[in-house]
Amino acid sequence: MRLTRCQAALAAAITLNLLVLIYVSWLQHQPRHSRGRGSWRASAASGPRVTVLVREFETFDNALPELVDSLLQQDPAQPVVVVADSLPYPPLALPRIPNVRLALLQPTLDRPAAASRPQTYVNTEFVALVPDGTRAETPGQLERMVEALRQGNARLVAAPVATANPARCLALNVSLREWTAHYSAAPTAPRCDALDGDAVVLLRARDLFNLSVPLARPLGTSLFLQTALRGWAVHLLDWPFAAARQPPLGTAHARWKAEREGRARRAALLRALGIRLVSWEGGRLEWFGCGKETARCFGTVVGDTPSYLYEGRWTPPCCLRALRETARYVVGVLEAAGVRYWLEGGSLLGAARHGDIIPWDYDVDLGIYLEDVGNCEQLRGAEAGSVVDERGFVWEKAVEGDFFRVQYSESNHLHVDLWPFYPRNGVMTKDTWLDHRQDVEFPEHFLQPLVPLAFAGFMAQAPNNYRRFLELKFGPGVIENPEYPNPALLSLSGSR
Repeated sequence: MRLTRCQAALAAAITLNLLVLIYVSWLQHQPRHSRGRGSWRASAASGPRVTVLVREFETFDNALPELVDSLLQQDPAQPVVVVADSLPYPPLALPRIPNVRLALLQPTLDRPAAASRPQTYVNTEFVALVPDGTRAETPGQLERMVEALRQGNARLVAAPVATANPARCLALNVSLREWTAHYSAAPTAPRCDALDGDAVVLLRARDLFNLSVPLARPLGTSLFLQTALRGWAVHLLDWPFAAARQPPLGTAHARWKAEREGRARRAALLRALGIRLVSWEGGRLEWFGCGKETARCFGTVVGDTPSYLYEGRWTPPCCLRALRETARYVVGVLEAAGVRYWLEGGSLLGAARHGDIIPWDYDVDLGIYLEDVGNCEQLRGAEAGSVVDERGFVWEKAVEGDFFRVQYSESNHLHVDLWPFYPRNGVMTKDTWLDHRQDVEFPEHFLQPLVPLAFAGFMAQAPNNYRRFLELKFGPGVIENPEYPNPALLSLSGSR
């Protein structure tokens, strides 16, 4: 069968198209690092690979117009997304062009759900988180950061901004179980866990938007808490971005307002993320949990198993601090009044095990001699009704039975329980039993004499031979084999 000229031309065209498609497909599957030193320039010529996200700015005073203008001067097609919680006021002076967009995170009735998700506006492989006060002056700097990210082994790269507060490296350890974040000097700088100061941070879009709260403010605090928890390192490059020619927050009032609102945002963020204690480089501590004027961090305890244990966490550090303070104070009052007391139950177990409250415990237990109750003014008052003493601690008779309770404050019900025992035929007993494993009678000789034992930062009184005392209450090996208070509901290993 002979081909006509038309058929031959059609076959040649089809063959040529197939060859072109095969070549293009081959190019797309080549590793980027094998395409030559100028590969980022070639890639940039075909379109941006980076979306700039601007999240950290103040609506009342900012330099966003200068930042966006400098980016567009470098590349008129540069995608820029300015992210705000709600419509900024005063309105932002942004260019009205398709590649510069405003994303509002707060849902409204008249917009689809996707409009409140910033990833809706990102169609590039990479995103650069650029703070207000930055100016782009070096051509191709974002693409150089992309290549640094591709060629390195960190999940994020960053470049400092030449402001009065340029970024520096920090080590960061986040413990969800202990509700803490610990910052220290980075031993392997410029590879670090977190940054302190102004920086442009670049990472893959899929990594950013797979974080729990990708754009929560303050952005640096939020971002690095989440990435450090996942073990993602950030590489701080020595390629600084310029600072804005007219920096934001140029007046003392604007700086004061920004600092005040920044502290409030940070406190709200840390509480929302479950961070109750931040330890800074140098040892400075910041607390973000409950105090005298607030409720405690957890509700009513059911089955001896507080809610935080089901979340894979232990007692919040602010609660442990309040329990230590209350225990020290109560012991001081009892000793001054001549009331004989001793560490009981889980509190004695914590003291024997590591000299402190058990890390997942939610109260402190003390035994007292019933006959000594009348020696203490606060206990006598509690017999008649609730008493708030001069330090704000609340002394009362427990509603569950014939024992006393001292609460941290009227608002915060973290407490020390005081269990009145009395001897009968050489055995210590009491009138209220709450079906706890350790709630049993015991020989009085364990209290004759009492011995000092370190507990919660001070010396408390404890039964002599407290190992035998604890094993009588909890069973053999209890000191060496820690367990949650009700293993039938939840065990320390996590199995129910």
